[in-house]
Amino acid sequence: MKSASKGTVYVIDDDEAVRDSLQWLLEGNDYRVRCFESAETFLTRFDPREAACLIVDVRMPGMSGLELQDRLIQRGVAMPLAFITGHGDVPMAVTTMKKGAVDFIEKPFNENLLRDLVDRMLQKARIDLEEHAQNANREALLGKLTSRESQVLERIVAGRLNKQIADDLNISIKTVEAHRANIMEKLGTNTVADLLKIALGANK
Repeated sequence: MKSASKGTVYVIDDDEAVRDSLQWLLEGNDYRVRCFESAETFLTRFDPREAACLIVDVRMPGMSGLELQDRLIQRGVAMPLAFITGHGDVPMAVTTMKKGAVDFIEKPFNENLLRDLVDRMLQKARIDLEEHAQNANREALLGKLTSRESQVLERIVAGRLNKQIADDLNISIKTVEAHRANIMEKLGTNTVADLLKIALGANK
């Protein structure tokens, strides 16, 4: 049984022999693998919410691997991606890496290098998903604040004192204190340090 906790490895290559070879190698190392013969099919079937990485051929009929990378970037999908090719060249590798590709490997594949690459990509995928969930939670918490509370929070983050915030917003110090208490309650924080972590999007 393939380990779902490791995540999914998507393989896209129009060459069936290459797909079969990669699937055999990866499943033999206990990875869950899903293969597609075209980038177009992959785009209609992949799940952007799961921890996954992508191994894609550079040159394919229809949408190329490079075009797929651009399409994923446009959609805001930060899935770790590596290119495979029998026609690689340095300029192409540099271009794909600048756009965020994790690696660029040539056929035939070295099993150990491939396994290490997939491990790195899936680890990155899990970290990215966790950060995305934390950011979504942060946005949900901040969305609970009223407009005035957001203004007060912005000034707390800027290091303004209660009296200064009161002067800035033309309200009383007691009102500022009430807003601070409401902000702390809505964000589920007990200290200013925790408040700043949420406001600034800090993960640690």
